[in-house]
Amino acid sequence: MKLGVYLDGSTVDSFVTHARLAEDAGLESVWVGDHLITASPRIDSVVALTAAAAATTRIKVGFGVLVVALRPVAWVAKQIATLQGLSGNRVLLGVGTGGDAHGDLGWRAAGVPFAERGKRTTAALKVLPDLVTGKPATVDGVEFALAPGAEMPPLIVAAGPGRLRRVARFGDEWFPAFSAPSWLAEQGKRLAELAAEHGRPAPGITVNISLAVGSVPSPVLDAQIRSLTGYGLTEAQAREAVVTGNPAQVAERLAAYADAGVGRIAAMPFTGNRAEQIELLGEVAGLLR
Repeated sequence: MKLGVYLDGSTVDSFVTHARLAEDAGLESVWVGDHLITASPRIDSVVALTAAAAATTRIKVGFGVLVVALRPVAWVAKQIATLQGLSGNRVLLGVGTGGDAHGDLGWRAAGVPFAERGKRTTAALKVLPDLVTGKPATVDGVEFALAPGAEMPPLIVAAGPGRLRRVARFGDEWFPAFSAPSWLAEQGKRLAELAAEHGRPAPGITVNISLAVGSVPSPVLDAQIRSLTGYGLTEAQAREAVVTGNPAQVAERLAAYADAGVGRIAAMPFTGNRAEQIELLGEVAGLLR
């Protein structure tokens, strides 16, 4: 089981420091979300991960997830190829459509129709591997190649259960969020069947987990449960998916995800000091080895 952590994407102050701390703690990867406009501040994901990659030597840098439809696909490919080169091929390319939870203001600000996000994401996934690796591709009727090319990073496609065909068609891995092991095991079987229809191997699974290591006051846990219901979960589903406890208890909970076919956890701490949470996750990672 590979274990990574989301860094605080609301401020630039500690981003690089925490990336170094995660590397020192033995975590596999650091992650950041990608939003243009939300209710709370969000730094730019590409620039932030570039800074994290430049400040570290081993740890992987992950998009959780990059909303490719907000940008021209050629620019996305150029940035990913550059980040691959700068990081020594440490990019984990999570890609998603952007959900309803954050609304359409960012899309309107970017001049991109919110209703077309699925269609635009699929179109981007068709050409991204060729564009990143420097091969000719056709976009909007124009054929071109980008240089310098780079090794294509693992493509980790976020999608709900009704959109698994996109993962099966394009993804090296699936990137669900806030999900319990039993549900993931069931959906993983369906995903493997869909991938076989496309003549592709079953994608791996990386899952985003809402997590807190250590003591969690009841009001803090209840507030987190309420926030997760904004992503379409029932309260019961949210309580089942949230992981809390001491390092040994958290490791036991995460081992259940491994048994369900999950190969990587991208932990999103929701309580306590982020630096402290990273250090505690390092203990969890040690127990999972």
